[in-house]
Amino acid sequence: MTTTGLQVESILFPPSVKPPGATATFFLGGAGVRGLEIQGNFVKFTGIGVYLEDKAISSLAVKWKGKTAQELTDSIEFYRDIVTGPFEKFAQVTMILPLTGKQYAEKVSENCVAVWKALGIYTDADAKTIDKFLEIFRDQNFPPGSSILFTISPAGSLTISFSKDGSIPETGNAVLENDKLGEAILESMIGKHGVSPAAKQSLASRLSELMTSEAAALSKNGL
Repeated sequence: MTTTGLQVESILFPPSVKPPGATATFFLGGAGVRGLEIQGNFVKFTGIGVYLEDKAISSLAVKWKGKTAQELTDSIEFYRDIVTGPFEKFAQVTMILPLTGKQYAEKVSENCVAVWKALGIYTDADAKTIDKFLEIFRDQNFPPGSSILFTISPAGSLTISFSKDGSIPETGNAVLENDKLGEAILESMIGKHGVSPAAKQSLASRLSELMTSEAAALSKNGL
């Protein structure tokens, strides 16, 4: 899959990466800043890049090819199909402002548990997974330029890795076997209430183009 890299503030997201815990190279689906309006100023906290396994394009194209970037941006279902699709995903969260692991993990856990409880799907196994998740992050600190990396497998595992210098490590720091947590983390970034509207727009724009080019290539080859 041929794509271009993206610059988000001072962070360069390369066009492709080989995520920790994955066997293949993934392409950059989209990237954008995560920030909050604080006292009238938009404060930028992190840059988020979302990478997908190559087969994501043909999987998503079944329902979404031919849609414009705006139509995809406006569709909650499109982002759900990215989050829950039968392909691997990789999310890179790179700090613009410093953050402690404890702060990050507590906020993510809180959001996940609230969603699961609202849906009535929160179990004892999930509670144990959340405890492990908090433990993995407890002693971590993330200065500007460092990254938290999530490799999300449709088979139900979440590989968590840390990078202090922008490089992508070959192996993860920890693997959690829970089919809901990886999806919930990605959903919190690009789902209905996703924290990065910029990453959502970027995904819609780039995936719309990629699905169009793949359809054109298949048609040219008579497939």
